[in-house]
Amino acid sequence: SFKSTLHHLSSDVSEKELLKIVNQLNADDSVDGFIVQLPLPNHIDDHKITLAISPNKDVDGFHPENVGKMTLGLPTFLPATPNGVMELLKRYNIPTEGKNTVVIGRSSIVGTPMSILMSRKTNPGNSTVTLAHSRTQNLEEICKKADILIVAIGIPEFVTSNMVKPNAVVIDVGIHRIEDASRKNGFRLIGDVNFSEVSSKCSYITPVPGGVGPMTIASLLMNTYIASSERN
Repeated sequence: SFKSTLHHLSSDVSEKELLKIVNQLNADDSVDGFIVQLPLPNHIDDHKITLAISPNKDVDGFHPENVGKMTLGLPTFLPATPNGVMELLKRYNIPTEGKNTVVIGRSSIVGTPMSILMSRKTNPGNSTVTLAHSRTQNLEEICKKADILIVAIGIPEFVTSNMVKPNAVVIDVGIHRIEDASRKNGFRLIGDVNFSEVSSKCSYITPVPGGVGPMTIASLLMNTYIASSERN
């Protein structure tokens, strides 16, 4: 069984105090793995915090040691969201070998590791990857060539039907909260893809919410299980 704890800190917490907590968790033998929720407040250096996390407890897979192992195809903690996408492709038997994959978004959390995993000599994988972003020219034409389109650009409903090839596989990593007076809680969640437009054109599409999000959580739990197994 999994046990979890939460360190909920104020937004004005000092970098020194956060590093102190990270070091305590590194040294705590009862903790198999932990994550620091990003993004952090502007006065804290994300890289410094990531480097401070012990690589063998880095279940987010963000430490350079784990990123390097992923790049080389060595066993390691894979970043949770990209690994969740790979698991989705695997479980739904989506052919990826030799396919054109376009990843929109180049963040170190999703886009860049996603492009590496999809190009590796694995199954899923073995696809021809284009890593596009907000500065990419002719983005619509590039997206139209994608057999598999993975969208993590962080712009609500950015991808519309004119950007998607018929029968493409579309994976929406984005999540945005927008006001909606018709909802009891006053808001609804949407992704980086215009679902209502695109869903009728593609062969597979992930919904928001309920698509990639649960897979990210499952991957974090799997990494934690692996961490526990290796430590015990």
